[in-house]
Amino acid sequence: MLRAVVFDFNGVLVDDEPIHLEVFQRVLADEGIALTAEEYYARWLGQDDRAVFAGVLEENGQAVHPPRLMRLIARKAAWYQDRMRREGYPFFPGAADLVRAVADRGWVLALVTGALRDEVEGALRQAGILECFKVLVTAEDVAEGKPDPAGYLEALEILNSQPPLPERLFHPHEVLAVEDSPAGLTAAAAVGFATLALEHSYGRDRLAGAGVVVPSITGLTPERLEEIYAEAAG
Repeated sequence: MLRAVVFDFNGVLVDDEPIHLEVFQRVLADEGIALTAEEYYARWLGQDDRAVFAGVLEENGQAVHPPRLMRLIARKAAWYQDRMRREGYPFFPGAADLVRAVADRGWVLALVTGALRDEVEGALRQAGILECFKVLVTAEDVAEGKPDPAGYLEALEILNSQPPLPERLFHPHEVLAVEDSPAGLTAAAAVGFATLALEHSYGRDRLAGAGVVVPSITGLTPERLEEIYAEAAG
């Protein structure tokens, strides 16, 4: 029985991957590094800022150390937040409505992402859905981002241990994770969650590990999620 739905953030609720690429490129250009769209979407999509900056620096033969990474992450966050303040967070059509409908259905909602907490809370607050979520696990909450399962393990722990406490513990097989990247699917599946993939970021061919693949979040309903869960859980 489906009892909880866990959403990714970038590329699932918010259509901001092109914006993240643009800001990564701007920050890295100041470091003398060119990051192409092809490289970003093939190698780095779905990973948190720390992993992207560390990986790109290493591949370009440049030093990777914590103070430098923190400086790059902070600069990217500042430029991203400035863009969001000016233009607003670009939610996918129907994404916020689906969150509200899932909450109204009585399922518990969580979010697991490599995005920074300020970005996540700002977006959810803009859409009026922040209070729909019991759990937010963001980049600051785990030592390793996806494909490491730490974020999903943390979400499951919070679902079971923080008020309001469930009448009985959530088991992984009662949770559906909604992702758009192979890294996210790997992380969710490692915890035992059923998985739904949205194919707009990577295409169906690279999402073979998903329980079910659909074109986008637009048009999904709680009833459809329940059907997907039944199929994905097998």
